[in-house]
Amino acid sequence: MALDLEAIAAERVRIKNDYLREQPDRPPSSARGLHHFALICSDVRRTIDFYQGVLEFPLTEIFENRDYPGSNHFFFDIGNGNLLAFFDLPGLDLGPYAEVLGGLHHLAISVTPERWRHLQTKLDAAGVPYDVESGTSTYFRDPDGARLELLADPLGEMYGTKVL
Repeated sequence: MALDLEAIAAERVRIKNDYLREQPDRPPSSARGLHHFALICSDVRRTIDFYQGVLEFPLTEIFENRDYPGSNHFFFDIGNGNLLAFFDLPGLDLGPYAEVLGGLHHLAISVTPERWRHLQTKLDAAGVPYDVESGTSTYFRDPDGARLELLADPLGEMYGTKVL
């Protein structure tokens, strides 16, 4: 299928004109921040080994999932008061990770430039393949296939563009 890139770009401009409000005209958000983002994992220990051991996100809590007896709900500190959570769902055959419409494309996590370089050495040591884009983004997959990005740009910026 051939894309009409000019039409797509023109529509992007129309959307920006219709919806984007610059400061001071942009109202404040009704949200306080991201409490947690929840993913599903197939193996609790493997997930903890990866997120705490490789990525250095401390495990902060684990308890039974209130919605599914026998399932664990556990959390990692990803900084700035934000959490990354996981569920395992024992007994359900969920199949492999898949990117689908309405699903997760990737999760971008902000790190300092020094930590970004350090975590690449940890990915290397763990044998995790990754791609570096634009000199500040590292893309890779977690043990269940979810795509992650470590981003060394400051919060509120992406590749030199202010997004907040």
